[in-house]
Amino acid sequence: MFSTAIHLASTPDQLLPARELMAFTLASHILLVPFGVALPFITLLMHHRGLRRNDPVALLLARRWSAVMAVQFAIGIITGTVLSFEFGLLWPGMMGRWGDVFGLGFGVEAWAFFLEAVLIAIYLYGWRRLKPWTHFWLAVPLPLAALMGAFGIIAANSWMNTPQGFSLDAQGKPINVDVRQAIFTPIFGPEYWHFVVAMLLTAAYVVAGVYAVGWLRGRRDRYHRLGFTLPFTVAAILTPVQFMLGDSAARAVFHKQPVKFAATELVWKTDTHVPEYMFGTLNSDGTVSGGLKIPQLDSILAGFKPSTKVTGLTSVPASDRPTIVQATIAHWAFDIMVTVGSLLILLALWYAWSWWRHRDNPRGRWFYRCAAVAGVACLVTVECGWITTEVGRQPWIVYQHMRVSEAVTDTAAGSLWAMLGIVIAVYVAVFGSFLAVVLKMRTRWRIADEGSAAARAGLHPEADTPYGPRSEPEPAAAGVAPDGGSGHTSGGAS
Repeated sequence: MFSTAIHLASTPDQLLPARELMAFTLASHILLVPFGVALPFITLLMHHRGLRRNDPVALLLARRWSAVMAVQFAIGIITGTVLSFEFGLLWPGMMGRWGDVFGLGFGVEAWAFFLEAVLIAIYLYGWRRLKPWTHFWLAVPLPLAALMGAFGIIAANSWMNTPQGFSLDAQGKPINVDVRQAIFTPIFGPEYWHFVVAMLLTAAYVVAGVYAVGWLRGRRDRYHRLGFTLPFTVAAILTPVQFMLGDSAARAVFHKQPVKFAATELVWKTDTHVPEYMFGTLNSDGTVSGGLKIPQLDSILAGFKPSTKVTGLTSVPASDRPTIVQATIAHWAFDIMVTVGSLLILLALWYAWSWWRHRDNPRGRWFYRCAAVAGVACLVTVECGWITTEVGRQPWIVYQHMRVSEAVTDTAAGSLWAMLGIVIAVYVAVFGSFLAVVLKMRTRWRIADEGSAAARAGLHPEADTPYGPRSEPEPAAAGVAPDGGSGHTSGGAS
């Protein structure tokens, strides 16, 4: 996928298909992560509003979002399980040598995943079977479980970027493992909070974008207004926060991974007064083609003054740094993140200005067009963040301790290519099913909102008020059940 151009002739034949397989599954799974991490929080915000204000529209939105959350979580189980197997199957060298050092992070994520599944089941079950506030408080740990899962994954990834908490014996194997240091690495804090806020932003903009599209199509009722306003307000508040966290994370990379920083900023030689390039392509002689050059800005951003020395790619041998193509890929991914983040700040300011002046959402169609696009743009930046983190670290899978080529499986390349084809086919089917289910739910909800005969007959329980009694189906002919079968009932079925 993103690694096609970075295969080197001297590397094992199986390295390229292993990278492509990992890249595809990670790029697919990460699209679901914002909803797994952040949608529970946004749903509970809407749930709390509904209970506190006795607002049936807010409760209906929360209930429907919880259904989407459950479907998304089921799909995430599939893609997450595939990734878990791939770490062991594709990179046995890393897991075999370093698993005892950083494996706890994966263990924390697995337990959080299990806990989140249980809590989602309780949350869905409780809409008609628990008292309203009891139901809400039982769901409060759900966002915390999601954050714990993110904690485990980021702990593992930050260790791969800044490994510590061990010493090496004469054979180069890790000993004297300090789990606390292995988890709380120098880059863990900036990476974790940048990731969490990115997930909240993305989920909030995507959810708001759905209702922005509804507004553009003429659905100006309170349901669409509230469905847009709450998540967009969350996103607007967090957008400038995320911009500052992103700057902090980039500065942490500058101090702890200077060669990666050089790749993302296309810095060829170590120097002061280094210019900033927006986009552009790195050439083999260290020059940059295209893009916008801003004199001295890179040094200023890195150390707050033009005299700040920025480490260049040539500070290490060519075998220990990203290739020209890798550096350009990481640079473009980073610049796309910065560009989208800057545009989202303008959108948030537009929204804030309207509320300050009119105590209302902006009315113009262009605002809602931008809001609808913002969710898609955030998903793109999530992908770009992953590319920046992983491609910028090359050729290391464990930074300065193990190369990717040393960790890769010895499985035949042909088998890996076949596996990639199978995974692509399965993922197309899985994501297609996910989309079909979500669209089907949207159709049923729309029918319910329009007061169709099917909803009145109780065929769509989603149409009923949360915490209220279910609608009774219309009487069926004698001896015939409502589903067209025999008149037998199943005890406890609802």
